[in-house]
Amino acid sequence: MSTPVSAHPHRRAHQRSRRHLIRLAGALVALLTLVTATACSSAVDELKSGSGERQEGGTLRVGALQDIVPARIFTNSSDSINVLIGSVYDSLIDYPLDSLDPKPSLATSWQLSDDGKQLTLQLRDDVKFHSGRPFTSKDVEFSIKTWADPAWTVQLQRTAAAITGFDTTDEHAITLTFAHPLSNIFDLLDMLPIIDQDTIDQLREGKAFVGTGPFEFKSWSPGAKIQFTRNDDYWRGKPALDGIDVSVIPDPQAQVAQLRSHQLDLILGASYRDFESLGKDDQFNVNQWDGAEGQVYVGTNVTNPALSDVRVRQAIAYALDRKRVVDEVFRGAGVPISLPWPDYSPAYDATANGTYDYDLDQAKKLVDEAKADGVKIPKLPLTYPSENPIYGAIAQIAQADLAKVGIEVELDPQEQAQVIQQLIGAKFPALWILSHGYANWTPSTLAVSAYPFNAEHNASLYVDKDYQAIADKVWKEKPDAVDTADYATLSQALLKGSFLLEIAITLPQDASSTQVHDIGQTKRGEPVFYDTYLSK
Repeated sequence: MSTPVSAHPHRRAHQRSRRHLIRLAGALVALLTLVTATACSSAVDELKSGSGERQEGGTLRVGALQDIVPARIFTNSSDSINVLIGSVYDSLIDYPLDSLDPKPSLATSWQLSDDGKQLTLQLRDDVKFHSGRPFTSKDVEFSIKTWADPAWTVQLQRTAAAITGFDTTDEHAITLTFAHPLSNIFDLLDMLPIIDQDTIDQLREGKAFVGTGPFEFKSWSPGAKIQFTRNDDYWRGKPALDGIDVSVIPDPQAQVAQLRSHQLDLILGASYRDFESLGKDDQFNVNQWDGAEGQVYVGTNVTNPALSDVRVRQAIAYALDRKRVVDEVFRGAGVPISLPWPDYSPAYDATANGTYDYDLDQAKKLVDEAKADGVKIPKLPLTYPSENPIYGAIAQIAQADLAKVGIEVELDPQEQAQVIQQLIGAKFPALWILSHGYANWTPSTLAVSAYPFNAEHNASLYVDKDYQAIADKVWKEKPDAVDTADYATLSQALLKGSFLLEIAITLPQDASSTQVHDIGQTKRGEPVFYDTYLSK
């Protein structure tokens, strides 16, 4: 028999998830421990920056590195987009930061069929869009079909497209029919924002973003500011803040300066060295989010003649000094990796994770072998986003590392929007540095969804029938029914192909004034301000 999930009152799980307020001075070892030891801490425990009772009113002033791009609004590809999604939209279910145990949100309960091909969700009947229109099952159908549309280039497009039937007879319930079982169906339901079909054309143009979330979109001045105002009719109760003002400030040092001069309350873009410095100052809190891990990596275009030989790609993997990156760039707040999985993932394997430990001799041997077989390795461009200081610092370390084994690279900083466009379109000429997510979800999501990994079409243009086969196998299972041996096979396929070269797991950080309290974070890395308040 299938097992129903009962509804229970709750507040958004990631909004009450544990928030680590880390004083970074003298605590680099502790940060490493956080990555490995606290990922399983309770999602309902929360360390408050608290000064006592929640206070009403005030506008939170946020500094972000990148602007929103309407055509990429569902891609989590900029910090401003993350603020917008986390503030304006709700999802059907919520994952806590520390688990993949779905909790009710707009869906109050659900029942999966025995064969894993149908899921029935009961929906809240007291939710309205910011326009005042009631939320119904038709909005769930529209949102899923929007994500299934390749025009939006969302990273779970394949999973959304595998939903082939929608029974919306009941306005407050929906039955979804799948082409096959979906091991990551709850990943989709957590990531999917419920979209207003009446204003979708305005959304495409960046004129309106209408959801059911705690804040309403007010205005957008491209390249400058995005403003949100409180949703007084929010179904969970109105937020404490009157509104949120996001200033687009592409210079990280300017963000730090404005935080220090109290022109901003919260900054999302700074180097880890700056966060370390701010953490030593009693005027600021540095917040670090376990459960919302990201992975920084070097990507390779395998159709580039120099990179088409797997030995060259493996040489790059061996030559990357991951520990130096973690120590110098992330100030100890990370873990070197060869595979993307955090240690609590069912796909994690400690031995396999050390496959490409730093080994210059092995790297040079592989380069020499490839050259002896006629592979020419000219100077290769290494592309990365110019706005974020982290990528530039990593690029310089990688450039020096690769030069030691006979691979010359030319640094190619570009604007974030251009880099993301190349990622989605698989247009990088050679090498690039970026971060990815999704390894902290159901492992199949990474293999069939993420731009760098999608077995059917990825940013590296890597095609391999064995990789495609194992990615499909772990995807087309019921949730929690995947054999861990299959995950091991998936990991070996990634190592064999070496088309994406992991460097480190990192945890997102932000910094705020001590007057800011109870910031939240989603597993997707979206700041959540429903519980946030400002002390006077």
